[in-house]
Amino acid sequence: MAKAIAKPATAKPAAKKPAAKRASAVKSPDLEKVSTGILEKLKSLGIEPTLQAEIEWCLGSYSFDKNPVGLIQAAQKALVVFEAALANKIKGVTAKFVSDLEKVAKG
Repeated sequence: MAKAIAKPATAKPAAKKPAAKRASAVKSPDLEKVSTGILEKLKSLGIEPTLQAEIEWCLGSYSFDKNPVGLIQAAQKALVVFEAALANKIKGVTAKFVSDLEKVAKG
């Protein structure tokens, strides 16, 4: 019996690694989530209608161009409002919510 010649194993091409994402793209889901939470909280409390409109506009703009500058500025404005609300112990404004907002507002 003759031995069969072993065929060399064909090497599969290595799987491509995904490209590294920008730093702002990594934070963007948190920014969008917190900004939506800010808007919902402002609406539920019935305060700051101009800030509500600004955040709605910035969320739409962000979904189009992924530029977080407007959302960060709006979050900074909202931080002042919610810190005052927390100091006045307004129901629905928690310390955790304000701390999450602080993290996002710092950019």
